[in-house]
Amino acid sequence: MNNIKIFFSIIGILILGVIVTVLLRSGEAPAQSGQYDAFAQCLKDEGAVFYGTFWCPFCQAQKKMFGTSAKLLPYAECSTLDGKSQVQECKDKNISGYPTWEFADGSRLTGKLSFEQLAEKTSCSLPESQTSETSESSQ
Repeated sequence: MNNIKIFFSIIGILILGVIVTVLLRSGEAPAQSGQYDAFAQCLKDEGAVFYGTFWCPFCQAQKKMFGTSAKLLPYAECSTLDGKSQVQECKDKNISGYPTWEFADGSRLTGKLSFEQLAEKTSCSLPESQTSETSESSQ
């Protein structure tokens, strides 16, 4: 009887831990649905390419900035499915760090870029929410 109580107590604690973790992480919600669609599409239209890998935490953070609009990013996956090698396109482009952004003029920037940096390297206008945040922070 005691073993059953201990078992269910442990299960209850584990479930509670999962619930707390989910609630804490919900504060890190990605951008609203479609909030950055126009900006992501503009990056693609302007010839920018985002080279990354599925296992790169900085690449995931870059995508998370765009929320559901990330599906519109001009993304090129550089990792093979097993995560142990690089696909030929990225080898040919000499991509050596992730994320790497390549722009229409041939220039590159490596690392997670801000919306401001991406807008500066393209003719894309900053998303509305970023424009107001930038003007508020400069006051």
